[in-house]
Amino acid sequence: MSRRRRAVKREATPEPRYNSSLVSHLINVVMMDGKKTTAQRIVYGAFERVSEKLGKGDPVDLLMGALENIRPKLEVKSRRVGGTTYQVPLEISFERQQSLAFRWLRNASRARKGSMQESLAQEIIDAYNNTGQIVKKKDDTHRMAQSNRAFAHLRW
Repeated sequence: MSRRRRAVKREATPEPRYNSSLVSHLINVVMMDGKKTTAQRIVYGAFERVSEKLGKGDPVDLLMGALENIRPKLEVKSRRVGGTTYQVPLEISFERQQSLAFRWLRNASRARKGSMQESLAQEIIDAYNNTGQIVKKKDDTHRMAQSNRAFAHLRW
């Protein structure tokens, strides 16, 4: 890691269909091997399925509601003190919360059987309804942070 200066955080350009940088970030997370048009097809197809199944309007609003339910607020990081490793709970920045939520969404979708469009749509619906694998992962992360809060004084 360079010690000269911090890397500049670049904003993702909004994608054309929904004009949302949030959807653009999701497309970039889903993309594999630089195949952006394939990732766009997957995400747009998943959004169509989500709006069909939930019967609500804007898929971007549904995605925002799902993200609210799966964004972790706390995490634990390993900290070595005097030969012993402690799991220290830390609050997470908003950018990291967003990145973890998208990464968990992608990994849970890939772990499901069936097409990526269908599994991504189902994961978004589960997250919107506050059920499913990703919400459980968030709860486990928070539970781990709560159980290790005695080591919060070791924060750096």
